Amino acid sequence: MKRHKDKASGFGLSAVIALAIAGGWAAPGKAQTMEAALSKAYSANPTLNAQRASVRATDENVPQALSGYRPRITASADIGASIIDSNLPAKAGGNDATTRLAPRGAGVQIDQNIWDSGKTRSSVSQSESQVLGARATLRNTEQNVLLDAATSYMNVLRDTAILNLNRNNVEVLEEQLRQTRDRFQVGEVTRTDVAQAEARRSSAQSQAILAESNLKTSVARYRQNVGAEPRSLAPGRPVENLLPKSLPVALEQGLTGHPAILASLHGVDAAELQVKVTEADLYPVVGVRGLVQQRYDNQFFGDNRLSASVVGTLTIPIYEGGQVYARTRQAKETAGQRRIEVDTQRDTVRAAIISAWGSLEAAKAQITAAQAQVQAAETALAGVREEAKVGQRTTLDVLNAQQELVSARSSLVTAQRDRVVASYAVLSAVGKLSAQTLKLKAEVYDARQHYEQVKGLWAGTQTPDGR
Repeated sequence: MKRHKDKASGFGLSAVIALAIAGGWAAPGKAQTMEAALSKAYSANPTLNAQRASVRATDENVPQALSGYRPRITASADIGASIIDSNLPAKAGGNDATTRLAPRGAGVQIDQNIWDSGKTRSSVSQSESQVLGARATLRNTEQNVLLDAATSYMNVLRDTAILNLNRNNVEVLEEQLRQTRDRFQVGEVTRTDVAQAEARRSSAQSQAILAESNLKTSVARYRQNVGAEPRSLAPGRPVENLLPKSLPVALEQGLTGHPAILASLHGVDAAELQVKVTEADLYPVVGVRGLVQQRYDNQFFGDNRLSASVVGTLTIPIYEGGQVYARTRQAKETAGQRRIEVDTQRDTVRAAIISAWGSLEAAKAQITAAQAQVQAAETALAGVREEAKVGQRTTLDVLNAQQELVSARSSLVTAQRDRVVASYAVLSAVGKLSAQTLKLKAEVYDARQHYEQVKGLWAGTQTPDGR
């Protein structure tokens, strides 16, 4: 009887919290921390690394646009064979002659843009806006990855604690069933009491199997988001000290600084500049062309010529079939679409902040209520058991009290998890969830470094990392 009481009543609130914190795997001294998991995700998550590569690819738009200011140099060479068969009439001398030549030559041509109606200038500004937009998108992706990692971390803790609660419940109910059968043998209870205990034990076994399945799913998600198997997870703590003091402040911060909104604003700039880039094709272009050419055996054997020229060019488009006009109208509509998307992003961010803030407040209240529920359920179970000993309570009453205690403990574990996840969600919703904010022990990725390395390059096919 003492063993039964220890498992049912002795497994109180402190044990539930310990399970939620330590994950039931190892002592906290050897545990992996939330910060370590987030640092690993920040450094190795493939989604985040792919977005970083996308930013580096976008950086290359700037030197491409700057090429419009730079000369274009081409070299050409040719070689051929020609036969000239001359048959002059007698009065002209009557000579027949066959001349075989190998005309050949080489040349270099240089084209330099002087004025292109602002197309290159607009292209450079557009590419710079694209780079800034890509960096903002990267920051948003970083937020999403860190939030997913934090959520996966807490899900593993929660599901481990719930699995342990259910396994403990199975052991308690098995002991309850054994005692009920013993009492049935001596005529203290009926067969109905035994059947009720058997049914409740089977239900607990089913719940334990489901909890184990949920834990396996959470472990798989953890592996996907963090990049490693969870090993001895330490306590997960909320980051409420990093959050705004009130919901209005959170909304103000999110609507002015969220990276998703900033990315949309840069998208508007790029789209509006695309209108100017396209319109420039309707206006004149002024340039200079230089040509140096060496020819051999041009008209006759030994006819060698060296020529050089510098020519100013003026190209005035008259009519190109309406294509440029259509592209310009299209670019204007796209710019209008991007402006609407900014409003959409603002609405999305506003809704996310309000939702996350509400979830955090609800989780805090749920923890307080769940703690009181657990304490009350423990007291109730102890009392029902004592009353059952003297025949004032039935076996079903004991089973129901035991189930209420397990449900209360599970609710407390879930509420603890929800509070931590909600705090990270609020930080993400206001646009502040980053490695710098969390002070992660990981090398912070600086997107500006690659940009500075490539923006002024005139030539070369190798990337800065040697590829």
